[in-house]
Amino acid sequence: MTKPAAPYDPVEIAAELIRCPSVTPEDKGALGVLERYLAPLGFSCERMPFSETGTPDVDNLYARLGSDGPNFCFAGHTDVVPVGEASAWSVDPFAAEIKAGRLFGRGTADMKGAIACFIAAVSRLSPEDIKGSVSLLITGDEEGPSVNGTVKMLKALDARGETLSHCVVGEPTCVKALGDMIKIGRRGSINGWLTVRGVQGHVAYPHLADNPVPRLLEMLRRLDARVLDEGNDHFQPSNLEITSVDVGNPTTNLIPGSARAQINIRFNDEHTGASLDEWMRGVFDAVTAETGGTYEFETKISGEAFLTEPGDFSSLVADAVAKATGETPELSTSGGTSDARFIRAYAPVVEFGLPNATMHKADENALVDDISRLADVYEAILRGYFAVQPD
Repeated sequence: MTKPAAPYDPVEIAAELIRCPSVTPEDKGALGVLERYLAPLGFSCERMPFSETGTPDVDNLYARLGSDGPNFCFAGHTDVVPVGEASAWSVDPFAAEIKAGRLFGRGTADMKGAIACFIAAVSRLSPEDIKGSVSLLITGDEEGPSVNGTVKMLKALDARGETLSHCVVGEPTCVKALGDMIKIGRRGSINGWLTVRGVQGHVAYPHLADNPVPRLLEMLRRLDARVLDEGNDHFQPSNLEITSVDVGNPTTNLIPGSARAQINIRFNDEHTGASLDEWMRGVFDAVTAETGGTYEFETKISGEAFLTEPGDFSSLVADAVAKATGETPELSTSGGTSDARFIRAYAPVVEFGLPNATMHKADENALVDDISRLADVYEAILRGYFAVQPD
């Protein structure tokens, strides 16, 4: 490791990243910015581009300092969501303007600010501080399909025998103040697309048709009526939401030939995607057995529920957070999904980053003071980790 003459400024790095308009799947120079800061520290930087038919090509970056274990990994993404209506912003979304003590720009909170903070934290360490390796796993495909990013990087690293020992993901986890929440797990997510088939006909001659709408409504009623669970010590209750019902019928005198619905379930570790898929199909089979007709059902599991059990690693992170922020963080599994759902199969993983109140919104921003303190948190995590490596 080469220690710079002065530690890097996390706000400066964050501003440079924000000025790269890296809306998924475009990179727009963001990974190059990281390489420019990481290479002088001694990191070996490897681009890992992936492609797949039907999905956008994505460039990714794996950077590692050292070759010995343990390998402490920071995971994140440089891609951002679109700005939406530009007129809703009070600043240029990609200018990285500082106003009233806040850094504004798309990706500030989610999550270019956290990446900048981790690099700045590493720059404060000396070679003797790192008894092992430090790595960064950075994708450009987190806000998109999540097909050509973290999941393929992990498989490629595993195939060549490279392991991650522990991982922190820099997602914006805090709610009201920096330090108030660490994510130690996430609920799973399954999407379902249901099509119920009938027979089209004239509304005045229903005996010559088979209306699929009542059948669809009964299927959805039975799904919605079930209480999936009451939650548990680490997870809130699972919830099923009917997100769309559509017949696409522009006329008033036509019985439609098909009806469709979309379903999403956010589920805790009392279920799996497969068990929920089986349950829903069982409901649909029962309704069609009673009323006739046919259906088609397609599902996609975005991620399974997972939990990093509270222990040495979560305590190390929580202690570092408390030391740098004065907050006692809640260990939570709330919120949506993240790339931690892929990493958990390879290493214990927790998530900690900036407050999330403005992520994906117009005028996304973070307090400059919070960015500085997040770098302090990451520095404390690294120093604590290599002083006493957790189980």
